[in-house]
Amino acid sequence: MSYTAFSPKQLAVMRWWLDGRKTAQMDGIICDGAVRSGKTLCMSVSFVTWAMASFSGAAFALCGKTIRSVKRNVVVPLLSVLRELGFAVEEKLSANIFEVSFGTHTNLFYLFGGRDEGSAALIQGMTLCGVLFDEVVLMPRSFVEQALARCSKDRSKLWFNCNPEYPQHWFYREWIQKLQEKNLYYLHFTMDDNPSLSEKIRQRYRRLYSGVFYDRFVLGKWCAGEGLVYPFMSEDKMFYDKPAGEAEDYIVSCDYGTVNPSSFGLWGLYDGIWYRIDEYYYSARREGSSRTDEEHYQGLCSLIDGRTVRKIIVDPSAASFIEVIKRHGQYAVQPANNQVLDGIRQTGTALKEGRLRICKNCRDCIREFGLYRWDSSGRDAPLKENDHAMDDIRYFAADIFRQETGFFATALSRK
Repeated sequence: MSYTAFSPKQLAVMRWWLDGRKTAQMDGIICDGAVRSGKTLCMSVSFVTWAMASFSGAAFALCGKTIRSVKRNVVVPLLSVLRELGFAVEEKLSANIFEVSFGTHTNLFYLFGGRDEGSAALIQGMTLCGVLFDEVVLMPRSFVEQALARCSKDRSKLWFNCNPEYPQHWFYREWIQKLQEKNLYYLHFTMDDNPSLSEKIRQRYRRLYSGVFYDRFVLGKWCAGEGLVYPFMSEDKMFYDKPAGEAEDYIVSCDYGTVNPSSFGLWGLYDGIWYRIDEYYYSARREGSSRTDEEHYQGLCSLIDGRTVRKIIVDPSAASFIEVIKRHGQYAVQPANNQVLDGIRQTGTALKEGRLRICKNCRDCIREFGLYRWDSSGRDAPLKENDHAMDDIRYFAADIFRQETGFFATALSRK
């Protein structure tokens, strides 16, 4: 592994706990700010170094949204660095543990995923000397507070990092706004605090995001969503003519409604780019009558028009429509991933990069792009109106780009 010299802020993370420093008397540290700002690696190395200098025979926890994400984002790069620094590391990752030794000190580090409210039970009963939360804003409050309650040993410390969310988020209100009360050291990071990023890469990130995601991920602000969800889609240049000829692959994404509109998008792959080449959009209110599941299925078949479709991705709440597709046995069908904010991030990134393109004949989809807005009431969510084509596009993007990591995986790797 090659290294670049640490920035002053990264060095502050590495040293804050050292004896003799004013910050050593604090109970923990919070690092927040922009994506790719260099928070995670320096914090995880500092966490283990502090643990090894302060304790032996103790237990510590590294927590992420999932076990998979904490292994990928924290443990894999961390263990490489520890070995190069001279630590002896024994991996027991199948048991979600690794053991670190240095001199006469040996400690255990447990990995936990805080996916949902039920995750709190996983960490109950443990006694810890420290815990690191990677992307703490993605974890439920119950899990975080249960893990914190496990840190009952003298000299234990708490470590948090995250990218900002909306100002009403519980972590912002209960921890960042109460730093003095909690006796925590706080550092805010920008991309300029990561010396390994070139200016060319910084500019690329600045081009990728817009609106609330630009404010959060590039500027590192805790801000609420406002205005259009995809403001850049108001430009005519963002809509394309339908490509000529047959596509290399076809997929359909469906948002299903009875009273609300149903929106199905037909996607074709041309030279590595997915185009929304046609759509089925039926609004019972606009048309004056509802359609049955079977009638919507016939609309789906008309949209496909004899093409060989690899799969149909359907709104997971549309159980009856999924069953109709299965019963006909003509197409493979799967429920969509319905993580709204992650899907919006993936969709926005892919649209700005030109990897998803909307054809000009998809009129209802284009209409919704001009109407789809953030909820201004304080919820971190879009308004539940004019969102039917927006939802089917989001289902498609979440499925197609779910395996990506690194730069484009805004949903999977929010560092």
